Amino acid sequence: MSHSRFPKFYAMSVEERVAAIHERGLIDAKDFEQLKRGEHTLSLAGADKMIENVVGVMGLPVGLGLNFSINERDYVVPLVVEEPSIVAALSSAAKLARASGGFTAQSTDPILIGQVQLVDVPHPGGATTRLLERKADILNIANSLHPNMVARGGGAVDMEVLTHTTGSEVGDLLVVHLLVNTCDAMGANLVNTMCEGVAPLIEEITGGKVFLRILSNLTDRAMVRATCTIAVDDLSGKGYDGEAVRDGIIVASEFARVDPYRAATHNKGIMNGIDAVALATGNDWRAIEAGAHAYAARGGSYTSLTRWAADEDGNLTGSIEIPIKVGTVGGPLQSNPTVALNLRLLDVGRATELAEVMGAVGLAQNFSALRALATDGIQKGHMTLHARTVAMAAGATPDIFDTVVERLINSQEIKVWKARDLVEQVREQADSVPPDQPITGPLSSGHGKIIVLGEHAVVYGRHAIATPVPMAIQARVADESGMGVVVSIARWDVRYTLTRDPAKQRGFEKPAAMILDRLGLADHAMTLEVFPGLPRAMGLGGSAALAVAIIRALDEKFQLGLNDEQINRLAFEAEKMAHGTPSGIDNTVATFGETLLFRKGEPPMIQPVELSQPLPLVIGMTGVESLTAKTVATVRSAWQRNQTRYERLFDEIDAVTLQGLDAMQGGDWEQLGEMMNICQGLLNALQVSCHELEEMVQIARHHGALGAKLTGGGGGGSMIALCPDNAQTVMQAMQAAGYQAMEVSLG
Repeated sequence: MSHSRFPKFYAMSVEERVAAIHERGLIDAKDFEQLKRGEHTLSLAGADKMIENVVGVMGLPVGLGLNFSINERDYVVPLVVEEPSIVAALSSAAKLARASGGFTAQSTDPILIGQVQLVDVPHPGGATTRLLERKADILNIANSLHPNMVARGGGAVDMEVLTHTTGSEVGDLLVVHLLVNTCDAMGANLVNTMCEGVAPLIEEITGGKVFLRILSNLTDRAMVRATCTIAVDDLSGKGYDGEAVRDGIIVASEFARVDPYRAATHNKGIMNGIDAVALATGNDWRAIEAGAHAYAARGGSYTSLTRWAADEDGNLTGSIEIPIKVGTVGGPLQSNPTVALNLRLLDVGRATELAEVMGAVGLAQNFSALRALATDGIQKGHMTLHARTVAMAAGATPDIFDTVVERLINSQEIKVWKARDLVEQVREQADSVPPDQPITGPLSSGHGKIIVLGEHAVVYGRHAIATPVPMAIQARVADESGMGVVVSIARWDVRYTLTRDPAKQRGFEKPAAMILDRLGLADHAMTLEVFPGLPRAMGLGGSAALAVAIIRALDEKFQLGLNDEQINRLAFEAEKMAHGTPSGIDNTVATFGETLLFRKGEPPMIQPVELSQPLPLVIGMTGVESLTAKTVATVRSAWQRNQTRYERLFDEIDAVTLQGLDAMQGGDWEQLGEMMNICQGLLNALQVSCHELEEMVQIARHHGALGAKLTGGGGGGSMIALCPDNAQTVMQAMQAAGYQAMEVSLG
């Protein structure tokens, strides 16, 4: 099995990702435990010993670049970066390159240059000759200062003398270059020490005066070259021909080669990847940046660091040549526990190997940027991700979040002030329109839902209580497109034509194709426009609501005369394709839109629940996508291994659900809260909870919620907290912890 290939790694929870890299042997048991407990980060006490005037520690995300094959070896590359899309773009580029053999990289010896500046030299020409004659003496003094480095095969290996004419009153400058092989150390301090140590002898030889004695960050003796080939057929997709994408990348590359304004942005994209690795491995990203940009200007005009062309077979080839001087040993790298962990995870043997990985990462990042520019435009993906961050900062609650993001993108003003205006605007519109009336146009709806009690046990024939939430997915059939069946979800940046080939169908395509077949509409040309008011994969019944909304939209457009029972049955078939063995509760609530006691069967038991007063809840969202099919499969696997034990757990959940039903109908919130807490414990025993859900549950209870539990499939997604008197306090506490939360009154 490939060590760098993790299918659907992005869809896992953080805990699952940590477990996955541990299972592959990329981290040991100690690192695994530290990551699980969040104990791998720099402490305040440690930070206080690193720099002056410390008052805190700032965190940055650590992501993993996957799919990398470099010199026929797999790498999982740690990346520290705050900019969205970089990690995903790198992993995607590495996957494409991998299909054609991966990256090839070479590096020179890790030579760092130390500079000794001389002024007031009486005879520069003669001084140069004398310096070169005494080169061995100068190198011997330099190496005497670091004998351990020499013992490891490094040390000062050569010397150069340069003369610069300033044309000013300073006069001519003589500069001595010490070329030092620093092996696996970054080497800045040792090179500076060598420069200091040889200065007196250099003054004696030249008769001049030594002024500056310091290393250079233009490390053009520590070079990396990386190359890759990407098959032209692999460049096609999203409506673009592979040859057109290849040619677009080449044209964009040529623009950067000849134009310094374009080259600056082109090279910044390269450094997006290289800097992220440098930060993750504790290296001086500022020095690497300075050297790279100086090298790009070495010919007198600033140019690109990469080249892209077509080979004789028409495939795309890329190369990068860049100075990269890094280290893998030394105190600065070991003082930060995250850096030490990242280096163990990357598992590079020498500093030159780390430099080669960085070169390949820079080339991959450049490819991703150029491909985006040559197709949809790089701003499209960046803008969506940036807009989501800005909308969150502006206080957009989950019920209006996607709407705010969509309008923010359309406004082309991705600013917090604009997002705040849109938040107020969307809320005013929502307040002025009845809840059951769509804001725009004749749209068909499928309701979102929460499960109050009974998750997972309901799949095995036990009771569950579910209620709709004031969020829905709406859909309509637009005018016939003439291009088959097109699914358009503008808010999620999704637009594709349904394929009839089951092997190529992805995501919602299979359920959608099945729905069209069952309704006899597969050969009609149309556009299915979807307007989601539910966040994706948050355990709120999004897939069922989507199916119901589309079925109703088709019924409305083609006058099929479907009743709710028929819509519900067809939506259930779609849910089976999405989740494997669903209970049917999601599609039932999505269809009927009322609080229900549900039990799976043929036919299922569906009993409306009348509440004496609305259910006062806070819905909290982890931000971690919940894949119901995965958690359902996990529980089924455990049930198959020990049916007796799990049947008892399901019976306990069933008993709690029925007691909770009585409490709900009687408005006994304390009793209901207790049942919710017990149910959460039982769901945790089923191993469907996660760190984020547990944290939110504890936050809610700590701030006065009577009960709190996950809702839906678990593994991420959402939770609910029963808050009859303190919903605002609980909601604000969740938001302060970085989660989305909203107050609702249901039933």
